[in-house]
Amino acid sequence: MYEHKPLVRSRGRARVVAALAGTVALALLSAGCGGQGPSTASSSRTVTYWLWDANQLPGYQACAEGFEERNPGVDVEITQLGWENYWTKLTASMIAGTEPDVFTNHITKFAQFVDLDVLAPLDELPATAGIKDSDYQAGLAASWKGQDGHRYGAPKDWDTVAMFYNKEMTDSAGISTDALNSLAWNPVDGGTFEKALARLTIDSQGRRGDEPGFDKNDVKTYGLATNDAGETDGQTQWSAFTGSAGWKYTDQKAWGRHYNYDQKSFQSTIDWYFGLAEKGYLAPFENFSPSNGPDVQVGSGSAAIALHGSWMTKTFYGIKDLDVGTALTPVGPSGKRATMMNGLADALTRRAADKPAAQKWVAYLASDACQTTVGKQGVVFPATEAGTAAAIAAYEKAGIDVTAFTRPVADRTTFSFPITNYAADVAALMKPAMQDVYANGRPVGSLTTTNRQINLILSQGD
Repeated sequence: MYEHKPLVRSRGRARVVAALAGTVALALLSAGCGGQGPSTASSSRTVTYWLWDANQLPGYQACAEGFEERNPGVDVEITQLGWENYWTKLTASMIAGTEPDVFTNHITKFAQFVDLDVLAPLDELPATAGIKDSDYQAGLAASWKGQDGHRYGAPKDWDTVAMFYNKEMTDSAGISTDALNSLAWNPVDGGTFEKALARLTIDSQGRRGDEPGFDKNDVKTYGLATNDAGETDGQTQWSAFTGSAGWKYTDQKAWGRHYNYDQKSFQSTIDWYFGLAEKGYLAPFENFSPSNGPDVQVGSGSAAIALHGSWMTKTFYGIKDLDVGTALTPVGPSGKRATMMNGLADALTRRAADKPAAQKWVAYLASDACQTTVGKQGVVFPATEAGTAAAIAAYEKAGIDVTAFTRPVADRTTFSFPITNYAADVAALMKPAMQDVYANGRPVGSLTTTNRQINLILSQGD
């Protein structure tokens, strides 16, 4: 995610918002949220709403205008912050009692916020009690139910992962679009997917990865861009491969109590995936930085293919002088493709100053009226079917084929983020462990010890 300057919208006027001070550990939040008194963040007839994606801001400004027309006397004030700043400042605001009434939530943060009792259960409020799982793309709404059975998020959008590729490079390598959409992989020899990466990889002397004399230590163009080591979930790195190997993160679909990073199917996949870097086909770990993401690598010609999420579609297709295409993720040992399907949701804070107005705003955000408005922007796929249809039409109008992202949903080859307690602790252990495997060649078997440590933490909640 890219960071952007914070913006606010109030009845069409934008202004810069003063940044909330300080980096605060999420663990401190429980100490600051004991009281349930009214927040000082909002006036009595203003609903405050936070999100992090600047590309989606225009769509939600339009939604706010539609909501205000339907609810005279209520203003919606939108604050947009970059991804990294967003969570730090959201946490700080909750400690200070200045949190927004409504905010965009991510599934990896969900368990912690529920545990800290800062979210209002939507199924207990008049305006949002009618939200049903069936209102949205399959699987999205159920993910936002806590272990207590209450709903703590109203689905707003969804995303999947596919391959973005440089058409000039694939054409030059003699790899057709049909071939890209028919690739398969396995952890033994990499299958046709690895062969394609080898063909697309070129050293400084112009030799391809499948040609004699190729120098893996002097690569000019990598077959596959790097996007860090993937931490806990590997969403835009290795998840499409572990998923198509038939592996599952935890012992149950949601609120698992045991991670499976010690299983052979996971470790053999990770060993093969990061082994692509040792062969010179995958860009090395050190090539990634916030300013040199997969889109920049493909755009600059230093990589031919990038695995990335549908939210990056406009970014890739907006790169100057790049003829880009999208293709499905490869078929794996399971005989199927797989892609992570994530979905964001709008959450209502318990201390919202004007809860009647705030819950109406959440309900409007979850409605076809708003989600169709957002869909027409052609930036993300909204959670309702009507919103998704509007987005597909907007992409088609812009000449962008998004089949690589929508087909897995229709084919039901998607899977979800792992949802467990102690998500921050799991990430704190997995991030350095995965980076060590990728960057330093540490044996993949070392993840068995990391998995044991993670499961010990999870067992504390039993």
